[in-house]
This record gives sequence, structure tokens and C-alpha cells, in this order.
Amino acid sequence: SQMPHGHMPLPSFWKMVEDTLQQSGTQLRTFCQTFETVTPSPVTQPLNPAEERKVLSLVSKHGPDKLYQVTSNISGSKDLDLTLQRGQIVALLQSVDTKGNTSRWLVDAGGPRGFVPAGKLQPY
Repeated sequence: SQMPHGHMPLPSFWKMVEDTLQQSGTQLRTFCQTFETVTPSPVTQPLNPAEERKVLSLVSKHGPDKLYQVTSNISGSKDLDLTLQRGQIVALLQSVDTKGNTSRWLVDAGGPRGFVPAGKLQPY
């Protein structure tokens, strides 16, 4: 009875709830469509000359099919984890960590080697 719509007959109240939910669902679908079209997917970042030399070194050591680009900053939190910046290029050494976890990959970052989350890498 203290609710603003407490005085409404029950069928009218449920109709109002259904209408509100339907309107919210429509707004959510519109938002999702807008978000998908406006938000660009990760793209290859331009490289500075030092980074370019590192990439050439990684290609010569590991081959072009092993190169991945970091899609967002990575802060290493465990032993042997790397801290990398978005856009950096790394070479995949193993697509599994020492315990068999496939969500952490061993990579060569052009000097340091360590583990990074596989979900933050995309083929270069």
C-alpha cells in the first residue's frame, strides 16, 4: 500500500510491469546493437622503430605464424608472469603453462620470457 502503484487494480499493475519490462528489453537490445557497431574491434597498432626491430627479431627466431599482439595491458601478478602494454608484439612459445593450464601462454617478449593470459592476445 506504500508503493506509488499500490492503489492500482492487480490486472492493471501487471500490465504496467509487462510494458515496462518490454520497453526495457527493447532499450537493451538497441544499446547492444549500438555498442557492437560503435565499438571497434582490436586492430593492429602501429609500431615505433624499436618495436619494429624487436618484431623482426621475433620473426627470425620463431616465424611469423607465432606472433601475437597484446590487446590490453597485462599486469603480471604471479612468478614468471610478464607485464606488457597494449599493442606489444610477442612470440608464442607454448600455448599452455607448467601446470597444463591453456588460458596462460608462455611467450617471448623480445627479451623477457614469461606467461600471459591467452585471452589478451590476438594473432598479429
